[in-house]
Amino acid sequence: MYTLLRQLTLRKIALEQLPVLAASFLTAEMFYHFRSFSLECLAFLGTWYLFDRVLQWTKALRS
Repeated sequence: MYTLLRQLTLRKIALEQLPVLAASFLTAEMFYHFRSFSLECLAFLGTWYLFDRVLQWTKALRS
């Protein structure tokens, strides 16, 4: 995680990752109730990955 954040610029983190992180967090908070922290954490990280992947895909299509 440290290396990932170090490689991203502050602008990229603020404009791309924070909104995706917030959307993933809200989705996980509203829909994921597995009664297991590990499963909920994995589902949250998977959701974050999926939302970010869709964002990057749509950015590539626009370019």
